[in-house]
Amino acid sequence: MGDSTVTSLEDRGHTAAPDSLTAADRPGFLRRLRTPRRPRLWFEIVLIAVSYWTYSLIRNAVPEQRHDALRNADWLWRMEHHLGIAVEESVNHAVNSVTWLIVGMNYYYATLHFVVTLGVLVWLYRWHPGRYAATRLVLFATTGVALVGYYLCPLAPPRLMTGSTFVDTVMVHQTWGSMASGDLKHMSNQYAAMPSMHIGWSVWCGLTIFFLARAPWARVLGLLYPMATLTVIVATANHFWLDAVGGLLCLAFGFAVARLWYGRLPYALPRMPAPARPAPSPKVYAP
Repeated sequence: MGDSTVTSLEDRGHTAAPDSLTAADRPGFLRRLRTPRRPRLWFEIVLIAVSYWTYSLIRNAVPEQRHDALRNADWLWRMEHHLGIAVEESVNHAVNSVTWLIVGMNYYYATLHFVVTLGVLVWLYRWHPGRYAATRLVLFATTGVALVGYYLCPLAPPRLMTGSTFVDTVMVHQTWGSMASGDLKHMSNQYAAMPSMHIGWSVWCGLTIFFLARAPWARVLGLLYPMATLTVIVATANHFWLDAVGGLLCLAFGFAVARLWYGRLPYALPRMPAPARPAPSPKVYAP
């Protein structure tokens, strides 16, 4: 009789009492944080604005340490010669001889680093909300560890090296392609070249587009974008090749953080977040 009464109650759609809920029905705080959910626009705007302001503040507050930065640049340049990859000076001179090309690269360096990154974030927010938070975490962790690199390893860009023939293409062509040249040089840390976040961010954009975009042409552009960025940072004498390697190591750290937090790589998460679980109804007893 007791079993038939329970069965009849379940058939009527009555739920179990709250006391019978398991631990899985009451997800903890960390589990809720790790569950992909639809991002809130106002929160993301505030978060990105505050994060970028904090990043710029800390990056530019790092002591410039001119002597150490120039010494490290000389050491890195000698190391690249030893490895046979010291071609930055040749690339810089060759591209600088083509005025329209180097001017375009100066503007590329100044703008696309921010425009494309923000564009990918907006695209993720709109079309891949379930993957947005995890992919954004990769970007934030990458940028955060880069700040440690700026502090521990001040490095002068090639165009500031003493005794070299690198051309500062922004100064020569009077463009605003670098925050570290011309009238803007006092607003930015001159010696935060290692690691290159132009590479860290562009590879993040490229991988995100390649793995998540459906159109073949978009995926191809995703692969070409970091390659073009690498060419630009070298041609404009803003970075060494090995600065790019530092940016890739920071990005690998960012992916590792996201993998540990979410249990999967961001691109393997569902495109749309799961609907919120409705609150359990109280138990109703039949008269």
